[in-house]
Amino acid sequence: MPAATPGTPSLLRAMNDRAALELLLTHGPLSRTRIGHLTGLSKPTASQLLARLEDAGLVVATGTDDGRPGPSAQLYALNPRAAHVGGLDVTPERILAAVADLTGAVVGSFELPYTEGAGAVDQVTEALGEAVKAAGLQRSDLHRLVIATPGAFDPQTGRLRYASHLPGWHSPTLLDELAAALPMPVEYENDVNLAAIAEQRLGAARGHEDFVLLWNEEGLGAALVLGGRLHRGWTGGAGEVGFLPVPGHPLVRQVTRANTGGYQELAGVQVLPRLAAELGIDATPGGTPDAPHAQDEPQAPHGSQAPHGSQAPHGPDAPHAPHGPLVAEAVALLRRAAAEPEGPYLRFLQSYATVLATGLASLVAVLDPEVVVLSGAVITAGGDPLRTLLEAELAELAPARPRLVTGQVRERPVLRGALESALAATREEVFDTSR
Repeated sequence: MPAATPGTPSLLRAMNDRAALELLLTHGPLSRTRIGHLTGLSKPTASQLLARLEDAGLVVATGTDDGRPGPSAQLYALNPRAAHVGGLDVTPERILAAVADLTGAVVGSFELPYTEGAGAVDQVTEALGEAVKAAGLQRSDLHRLVIATPGAFDPQTGRLRYASHLPGWHSPTLLDELAAALPMPVEYENDVNLAAIAEQRLGAARGHEDFVLLWNEEGLGAALVLGGRLHRGWTGGAGEVGFLPVPGHPLVRQVTRANTGGYQELAGVQVLPRLAAELGIDATPGGTPDAPHAQDEPQAPHGSQAPHGSQAPHGPDAPHAPHGPLVAEAVALLRRAAAEPEGPYLRFLQSYATVLATGLASLVAVLDPEVVVLSGAVITAGGDPLRTLLEAELAELAPARPRLVTGQVRERPVLRGALESALAATREEVFDTSR
């Protein structure tokens, strides 16, 4: 359909429609009078707008404002069923899938553990199919799907790079096979980039145009947001900071073959038990610190098998699925140190802050961000004590002094970012009534 001509009534109607829909998304149910006040439209024009949006299935009447003085007024809300999107968070251990409605509410989710020998296409379609089923929908009801993976798909070759540890995802025809198996538009994005989108839309980076998100769980990574937009680089590998050569560790060569680099070896999750042991902080062989303060996350009994798949009861807002033993041990150590930041625990936090700052200083020197968001279960476990020490270390190593903040999207930030990315593109289409 031809685009509306600037200045025509159809364009003005479309602009007013979008403004009203954005208000309903932001504020929730509103009366006709309130919509008119917020948009500057007259009551008759606001009435026509709401009737038009209701006919289009974008708005629904949802009760009255009985609690206010005077006659009750009809309230209108964004129709949550006007569109649905999907998000997938893919790791070597599992695929977590979720479906959200147009308001962003999660209406269905599913977790599929990795099965040896299973193909990526089969895993994706099964996980997504079960999440869609839990939402009472069909896969064809989804307007868009965003899939999060470690590494990035090279836009020149279509092959996954920087993630040799992700089994089954390296076929040169994988993207074509997924496109053939899925009935909706599909986008692929790096997992840490999507955590940054979640923080940009919902968390600590709201209102900031230039920020870096530093992530540490199974691996170290970063997301770079410049001028309000993700910077992905020529091959999609911007932010793969684990490969950075850094002082304090010998040069790692053939980094893609080794799937590691200097910064990962210096400050990755695997160094924390060693730092603790050097300071006399003991941990049991099983990985849980031998202290009453330990708050390790629940683990399946040794040797037990996870079910083939399970519905995640609360989508991306549910508590994290248990991490692997190395991350769980690091999280427990850092929580314990953050709860009692003195003596050997303080020195433990200082040591970790120093190695983190060693690589982060390079990012700050090159990018000069306004804010650095600290995210991922390992870094956030250190809480304010670690953040304060890291900020002090960074002030000595980098010329700029960005503000360091702890990420606010703590529960499944990668999956939440995938849904937010899919929702942004879908709302852009659905809210355009000129089409």
